[in-house]
Amino acid sequence: MTSRHPSRRGAPGGPSKAGSASKTQRGAATGVRRSGFSTRTWAFVASGIVVILVAMGIAMVVAASPSGSSTAGGTGSDGAVVQANGGHWTNVTPDKLASMLEHKDFTLLNVKTPYVGEIAGTDLYVPYVDLAARTAQLPKDKTARIVVYCRSGNESAIAAQTLIDLGYTNIDNLDGGMNAWSASGRALVQVNRS
Repeated sequence: MTSRHPSRRGAPGGPSKAGSASKTQRGAATGVRRSGFSTRTWAFVASGIVVILVAMGIAMVVAASPSGSSTAGGTGSDGAVVQANGGHWTNVTPDKLASMLEHKDFTLLNVKTPYVGEIAGTDLYVPYVDLAARTAQLPKDKTARIVVYCRSGNESAIAAQTLIDLGYTNIDNLDGGMNAWSASGRALVQVNRS
């Protein structure tokens, strides 16, 4: 005769099948989470994110490094050099532009469209979309220094590329445009530009 013991099959507290473990016990033993991703998969994803963040940090440090602010091309602007298609331009700060205006030896070009005002001492107002069509107004000497600006720096960056495409080689761009100029405590003027 066989007697039934509480520890055998079907008894409370015992395994439901001989030799089998519950799903929770198997998951804990293998490191598998209910979502289907293993701890190893999560570690791999996290390490990938860390690598991307480190690469972005290095790129920002390189972009802001002193070597990036050299005066390539002899512009003497002490700003960040921006590589462009076929050349480069140099971003200048409002402080740098203000000091340059004290001994002006360049063409100051407002390219903001529509016209919203300008920095005193501006030589030309040519909307950035019209630069290629209005080259007769630009300096004849392709090595002449030209400083471009707009309201925020976006349109003047496009203008700087257009000037490079037209063959100009000595271009500065007011970083932050008239917004940065005003934020530095300097005024804008209104001129009748028709």
